[in-house]
Amino acid sequence: MPPVIHFSDPAPAPVEDRPAASRAIGTPPLRLTSERYSAEGGALSVGDWECEPGAWRIAFHPGRHEFFQVLAGRLRIVDTAGNGREFGPGDAGIIPAGFIGTFEVIERVTKRYVMLDRA
Repeated sequence: MPPVIHFSDPAPAPVEDRPAASRAIGTPPLRLTSERYSAEGGALSVGDWECEPGAWRIAFHPGRHEFFQVLAGRLRIVDTAGNGREFGPGDAGIIPAGFIGTFEVIERVTKRYVMLDRA
């Protein structure tokens, strides 16, 4: 039986990455992902994510959904029609499957996420 996960336990070592240069708006920012739980062959991923200021284009495929809650910092998500939402500490949101737009980190952000990827 797998153990229950408590987010006050030490996080696993983060994986570093940056948005692809072709999607970045300006210099691609450094991102750190500490995945705390994965299931269904990676289709479900839960963890913590940090990112320095920067922006990039995002395009979720029709089976990808993300719930997140901002723990610190500020971010803005804008769709292709120019409708934007800003999120700060304590705010939560969902990026729905098929979403296309831009993701901007206004000030260094830490968020907790739940990502569901279905074919």
